[in-house]
Amino acid sequence: MIEARPFEQLGHFETGWLNAKYHFSFANYHDPSRMGVGPLRVWNDDTVAPGRGFDMHGHRDMEIITYVREGAITHQDHLGNEGRTEAGDVQVMSAGKGILHAEYNYEDKPTTLFQIWILPNQAQLKPHWETRSFPRAERAGELVPLASGRSHQDALEIHQDAALFGSLLKSGQSLEVSLEPARQAYLVLATGRVEVADADASPETLKARDGAVITDTPRVTVTAREDSELLLADLPVTQ
Repeated sequence: MIEARPFEQLGHFETGWLNAKYHFSFANYHDPSRMGVGPLRVWNDDTVAPGRGFDMHGHRDMEIITYVREGAITHQDHLGNEGRTEAGDVQVMSAGKGILHAEYNYEDKPTTLFQIWILPNQAQLKPHWETRSFPRAERAGELVPLASGRSHQDALEIHQDAALFGSLLKSGQSLEVSLEPARQAYLVLATGRVEVADADASPETLKARDGAVITDTPRVTVTAREDSELLLADLPVTQ
């Protein structure tokens, strides 16, 4: 089963410096049918104005993954961590038993990013933050693990039986995604246009910034209809 989540139907919040679209219920946006997929609770599509950002605030017991699409974001936290994550790269913050942090766009242009929250499989862990570069060339036609709790050696660590992958496809190129039993996925297209198909249904067309829930199938085929970038979260069925 492939359930498309068109960008136009996502939740929306906008203020002077932030334009955000919500794939799942978040803040003042509540849809009982969109509470998450397994342990995946948040997938926000944020555009942050130059020189602005999220002031110091706290989280606990959440794995927070930030994927920067354009621009860069600068992180600071009460543990003394500070770093800048550029477009195409990833940062992971394990909030654990509690962390205070701020995220700012110090660039001279808007920064766009995906903010992804996954429930951990343990509570009250030691807080941790890390950022890492992932060369885009290595993702050409391949699903590359970016953040994982499933023993992917080159990925940033998260504390959950889940993994976030990234891929770049040229127009006409296809990618097969296999899911183990009792697994599901959430796919989001960062750019481009693709068709997602399984053996039992007609293909679903996704355009830039659409999402799709993938369940009850061992594999799907993603075919790019134009040059495309996608992210895919591989998730357990239950949490």
